[in-house]
Amino acid sequence: MKSQLTSMALKSYLAAPAAVQKAFDKQTNLLVENLRHPSLRAKKYDESRDLWQARVTRGWRFFFLSETTRTSSPILFPILNDRDSRGRRM
Repeated sequence: MKSQLTSMALKSYLAAPAAVQKAFDKQTNLLVENLRHPSLRAKKYDESRDLWQARVTRGWRFFFLSETTRTSSPILFPILNDRDSRGRRM
């Protein structure tokens, strides 16, 4: 499996604190190896869009779409944030 950051995701990543960036790198490596890794706490966030959420740190999450391409590699679209889509703290 491989992961790919969109330009929006990269912008979000670069705006995050260094400790969050380091944790995100670790978590995306775990995600590529095993979606069910316990520290990810990955779960479906929106069934209709196949949108998933996983943990970066206690206060930060990332969201991703798992799309199967011709090479069967998922493409990840993380958004680093400590608030959900309605502005509530996670």
